[in-house]
Amino acid sequence: MALETDDFLDIDDVTPAELDALLSRAAAMKAGTDDPRLTDATLGMIFEKPSTRTRVSFETGMTRLGGHAMFLGPDDIQLGHGEPLRDTGRVLGRYVDVVMARLFDHADAETLAEYADCPVINGLTDDAHPCQTLADLLTIRETVGEDAHVAWIGDGNNVGQSFVVGAAMAGIDVSVATPAEYGMDPSVFERAAAFGVEIEPTTDPEAAIEGADIIYTDVWVSMGQEDQRAEKLSAFEGFQVNRELLSGTDAKVMHCLPAHRGEEITDDVMESDRVLVWDQAENRMHAQNALLVELLGDT
Repeated sequence: MALETDDFLDIDDVTPAELDALLSRAAAMKAGTDDPRLTDATLGMIFEKPSTRTRVSFETGMTRLGGHAMFLGPDDIQLGHGEPLRDTGRVLGRYVDVVMARLFDHADAETLAEYADCPVINGLTDDAHPCQTLADLLTIRETVGEDAHVAWIGDGNNVGQSFVVGAAMAGIDVSVATPAEYGMDPSVFERAAAFGVEIEPTTDPEAAIEGADIIYTDVWVSMGQEDQRAEKLSAFEGFQVNRELLSGTDAKVMHCLPAHRGEEITDDVMESDRVLVWDQAENRMHAQNALLVELLGDT
């Protein structure tokens, strides 16, 4: 099944049916029952922000598929050094088969997609992280099942926003608890409602986790927000995922990493058998491999 979209900038760029097929293909590729090839294909990876999982999962994934991945950091290309982003997109589109971009401004990803004559994948922007959502949904499917209730606890950030919409597309029940001043964009809940999932966000973590099969959290101070650290740590008091919050529940715990242990999650929880964190990290590669194959076609 080829995707109708040429680019993957947010999770709802695909349809629910396409999302389901992507996850099924990712599971089959992980199990070794589907072995597509992207022989000699080249992935250009633009990194405005550093990363462990995004770089290694995409680079290793392309190698396993028979292709090649090229790291393009701020010091490697003209990104941010006077060349308009649209020119970078035009040029890369004539060299590589697909671009993955990890950027700050979501509008920059949209510009790349507009001018690059090849598929563009959002590897993370300040608004969205759809590749992480693919991995999260694959993890939920293979561990708890899609008849699940997931509670998002903490910052209403890019990871959370993509996850809420993706979970709605997959028919997963979601609750959201954030400090009032650090909630998700209201449009996120409107997009979820378009898939039949009504979400009433709360500022009470205890209420949000009631009946939850999975509790999902992420860092409170994201990359580029270091100047807000003291302010945010104060605002998020009571939102830490710790033994006290988990008491009385059998919920599993998810985190997209890196984790700031002692802030949004405690070390003992991260080291417990509650976490699905390492499955999420591994599934980045499998989910992205399925996405690459669907965007480019099996060669």
